[in-house]
Amino acid sequence: MAQKAITGLQKMPNGIWKIDKKYRGERIQESTGTCDRAEAEQYLIHMEKLRQQKVYGVRTVRTWREASIKFLLEVKDQASIHISATYMAQLDPFIGHLPITHVDDNSLASYIRSKLAPEIGKPVTNRTVNIALQRVIRVLNLCARKWRDDERRPWLDVVPMISLLDEKTTSRKPYPLSWEEQSILFAELPAHLQTMAMFKVNTGCREQEVCKLQWDWEIAVPELATSVFLIPARFGGRSARAGVKNGDERLVVLNNVAKSVIEKQRGKHPLFVFPFGKPDGEGNETTVHRMNDSAWKKARVRAAKKWQEKYLRPAHDGFLRIRIHDLKHSFGRRLRAAGVTEEDRKALLGHKNGSITSHYSAAELDQLIAAANKVSATDSRAPALTILKRRQV
Repeated sequence: MAQKAITGLQKMPNGIWKIDKKYRGERIQESTGTCDRAEAEQYLIHMEKLRQQKVYGVRTVRTWREASIKFLLEVKDQASIHISATYMAQLDPFIGHLPITHVDDNSLASYIRSKLAPEIGKPVTNRTVNIALQRVIRVLNLCARKWRDDERRPWLDVVPMISLLDEKTTSRKPYPLSWEEQSILFAELPAHLQTMAMFKVNTGCREQEVCKLQWDWEIAVPELATSVFLIPARFGGRSARAGVKNGDERLVVLNNVAKSVIEKQRGKHPLFVFPFGKPDGEGNETTVHRMNDSAWKKARVRAAKKWQEKYLRPAHDGFLRIRIHDLKHSFGRRLRAAGVTEEDRKALLGHKNGSITSHYSAAELDQLIAAANKVSATDSRAPALTILKRRQV
């Protein structure tokens, strides 16, 4: 059956279609600006929708794609914009065409299945899926609580309850190293990673804070015959605008081991503390972009094998899959075992603490250095650290 033509359009002598119809006794005449009948019909439909919105309060139905684009434009200056854009691109094939009123657990189920049980590639963890779902919740909240149409009506009346996945079943628990495990692992690392890992496990720095550490951030403390590093909040990690996780400057206190690492690195590069890689155009080495590379992963496999050969039993699964971030956990656990106060641990680890600022006196720095030196040994002479670990089946 042929589609019925839309009434209310009249073709002018110049070929342009105009709207000519009566509504409630009032004649409406307006040019569509086009000679194409189909375009003119779409213009008439659009005008009718606008009229209904104004007269009857009919809300324009936005799609998820419209909402996600508006969200990305609003957060374009955030350091995590590239992460948000990645998740929005992943979600778009599944819900991009849907009205925002239809975005709920049911419509998100296919996206979740595609990530947890993909036809190609490796499945992701529940945590990774939840990061995407949390952005969905944030966008829907903006639709209901902030964004308004021309008539000051919210884009969405009610935000549906979006269910998050249980992360406890798939999350990888921290694995602090014992001194013996550290000795075996570090012996298998290539020289540049061994140096960086030794610095990291003695300062509690994050991976990118070590990779991008610069000499310009070093501050001499002559009263104590030492120095510290003050990392800018937005120093640029894996992206140009990334920085310290909590958004504050990061004080890095050097214990005896970390200080010796710094002294050995001094003079190797004019800008970066831990240079590595092919020389740049001026003959200077560049930085390591990440420590968690193939060299690290191969080294931990060799280390687990060495452990089994030495102790005649398999290494703990946490040691076999030891992560770069576990070096930070090791530093934190050792500080606690050594009796370092919670406030000092937060300062040494760079955690958010309302009572801590970047303004330290020499006496306060001396106290932090003394605390960090309680875990500066590299063998069993350090405070004992007993870690309860389940026996491997």
